[in-house]
Amino acid sequence: MQAPYPIILGISGSERAGGNTDLALDYAGRLVRERDAEFRTIHLRDHLISPCSPCGDCNLRTTPCELRDDMSAIIEKMKEADGIIYAAPVHGFGLAHLMQIFIERAGVGFLRFERPLANKVGGIIVTGRRYSDASVHNQIVDNLLLNRMILVGSGFPALLHNTSPEPQLQDTEGLEALERMVHRMVDMIHLLRSHQAATGKPALPPDDRNERTARPLRLLAGAGDTH
Repeated sequence: MQAPYPIILGISGSERAGGNTDLALDYAGRLVRERDAEFRTIHLRDHLISPCSPCGDCNLRTTPCELRDDMSAIIEKMKEADGIIYAAPVHGFGLAHLMQIFIERAGVGFLRFERPLANKVGGIIVTGRRYSDASVHNQIVDNLLLNRMILVGSGFPALLHNTSPEPQLQDTEGLEALERMVHRMVDMIHLLRSHQAATGKPALPPDDRNERTARPLRLLAGAGDTH
């Protein structure tokens, strides 16, 4: 049953409690709550999330990953949400390892079977000192698109810079992008929910065929010509 109010789940991939990523996600949560929506937060550092094991059967198995950790419970919370914000810092010119491990395990071990995140609204926050934030953002964009989520644009990506050794939200332009992203996420969720309430049907088809299912080969017209 659909909740009477929108639910947005924020997932923090930062190892540092109270750091820039947490501050940015907390700010996003305040904005969501001001719109009379519910904001829930998962800090990956507080959960047992094992890296992919050497079993090597991820691309062959037809059932979810059997490693015993907190992944399946987190996936269930993602399924309950109308929208998900992925928030992560840049570490070593790339995506912080907690979020990297998480998206690998989530995608290959759980989400690829039925694509349960399809048509959920997605947002991304990346924090960093100065470099490689756009590359990290692009990687998470690809992950959201792979899961067939609705990526809401805000004009500019929510990339927040801080060159100070102390955690703080000092990037005015980054915060403006974050604000626009959050408000557009809530607006899109309301739009999707309103359509379903009025018609009794989802605004977008939920049963998109899994891309791993073999499809018949379609020859282009004239492809067999030997002129």
